[in-house]
Parts: sequence; C-alpha cells; structure tokens
Amino acid sequence: MGEVSTTMKMEDLMNYSNNLIEVLKEEKDIANLRHFLRQASALQSQCDKDFNDVQKSIEDYEQKIHTCKQKAAAAESESAADAKLDSLQKELEEEQNLELIVNEIDDLEHKRETVEEQRQTIKKLDQDQVRAQMKLSMYASVTNTIPYLGNPSRISGHIVERDRKVVEKFEFDPSTATTFDTCNSIWKMIDLA
Repeated sequence: MGEVSTTMKMEDLMNYSNNLIEVLKEEKDIANLRHFLRQASALQSQCDKDFNDVQKSIEDYEQKIHTCKQKAAAAESESAADAKLDSLQKELEEEQNLELIVNEIDDLEHKRETVEEQRQTIKKLDQDQVRAQMKLSMYASVTNTIPYLGNPSRISGHIVERDRKVVEKFEFDPSTATTFDTCNSIWKMIDLA
C-alpha cells in the first residue's frame, strides 16, 4: 500500500512538473502568437480594403475609357483635324490611366506577397513552439531537471529526485562563473539526483 501511494505521489509530481513547464512556456508564446495573429489580421484587412479600392478604380477607369472612346467617335465626325487631335489626347490619357492601374496592381501584388510571407512566418513560429515544448519535456524527463526560463540573466530551475521525493532548487549567476563551470555544476547535480 505504501508503494502505491509513493507511485501515485510521484506521478502527481511529474504531472505537476509537466503542467508547470507548459504554463511557464505557453503564456509568453500565446501572447506572442496573439500579437502576430492580430498583426496578420490587420494586414489582411488592409490588403482586402486596398484590393477593393483598386478594383473600384479599375472599373472607374474602364468606364472613363469607354466614355472617352464615345466622345472621340463623336468628335471625329465633326471634323477630321479636331478628331485626330482629340484621339491622340485620349490615347495619351488612356496610357497614363493604364500606367496608374498597372502601378496599383503591382503594389497590391507586393502587399499580397508580404501577407503570405507573414503567414509562413507565423506557421513556422507555431511549429518552433511545438518543437521547443517537446524538447523541454524530453529534457525534463531525461535529466529530472525543470529549468526556469523567466529570467535570462540567471540560470535556475528545479531538480526532481523521484526516489527521495525531493525537489531542489538551483540557481547560477553567469556573471560569477564561466559557462563551463556552470555546466559542470549542473551535470554534477543531475548525477547526484
């Protein structure tokens, strides 16, 4: 009966440790992910608005082009010289309008590509987060060490000794010891656990 109770307490402790790791990791990552999602949503909304504006402009320009053609045909019947001059003027305006449309379409295409790149970046960040969580869980299981990642100026965490039902806190100041010495100290604690 005592062994069953010990095993249950150890399982509870391991579950607690895994949950603690996830909570410590997820809050920051969720905030970052929400931030990126808000940015992506805002960018998508802006792109949709710009696309609709350009689409409306294209329709307006097409209507203007059609109107210009009708006017050119009417002027051509009035006088050949005036018609030729008007026709050349209309062609010039049409070319200028087409250049504007092409430039606006190019801008929209560039914005679309930017949005797609941001979507890919968010997808990669999600994948990296899952990998990091899996690595952290594996490291904790193998070394019985649960790092605290909240303070980058210190190396700290807990070592869980399952056999003795003990959780020991450790902390190192990187400014007072070399990386090599800190690493060796951590390995010694793991070996003792």
